[in-house]
Amino acid sequence: MSCGVIVFPGSNCDHDALRAVEQLTGRAAKRLWHKDRDLAGVDRVILPGGFSYGDYLRSGALARFSPIMEEVARFAERGGPVLGICNGFQILCEAGLLPGALTRNASLQFACRDVHVRIESTDSTLTRGLAARTVLRLPIAHADGNFTLDSGDSGALAALEDRGQVLLRYCDPGGEVTADSNPNGSLGNIAGLRNARGNVTGLMPHPERALEPLLPSLDGEPLLRAFLS
Repeated sequence: MSCGVIVFPGSNCDHDALRAVEQLTGRAAKRLWHKDRDLAGVDRVILPGGFSYGDYLRSGALARFSPIMEEVARFAERGGPVLGICNGFQILCEAGLLPGALTRNASLQFACRDVHVRIESTDSTLTRGLAARTVLRLPIAHADGNFTLDSGDSGALAALEDRGQVLLRYCDPGGEVTADSNPNGSLGNIAGLRNARGNVTGLMPHPERALEPLLPSLDGEPLLRAFLS
């Protein structure tokens, strides 16, 4: 297994992702620059968090045009596993590899704290082998994590649910999905998604920041182990 971590101008969680891969697999990940035009033979790709291009237009909207994203799209089309975390999730949505878009938090404030999420679907490279309705504690750090769909209607959300594309939902510690447990106003409390095939996944919480014993949670490990296995 070899994994590549794509670095965009403004990425700031790339070293966290690189460290996580080495910690969990014993092998160094490859650092891929956004201007590269190939993936250097890796068989897993991570788009890390940060502020690609300073979020000057819309989060992820400029990064989607980076040369390497053309190869990421081809890699995903071939069934290659792709994971976007936070800003990486935003980029995948802007590139059309995942549905919807991430907009400004409903509070209009940056959210940085631990949250609880519930696994909704186990049919993906990120959640395979895990139990549905498992509750995880993970950190968030974003200003634009409010998931929305173009239509914004309940029918579009229901279609995602019917296809099993909703991966994670914000919930309370007991696993109940409530308005109070939604940190950013996301439609349907959505914290993570997958594409129809399950090989492209995106989530707003940071599993790579929940791996160290000194931190409040180790709940990022099962997700990343599933993706890297």
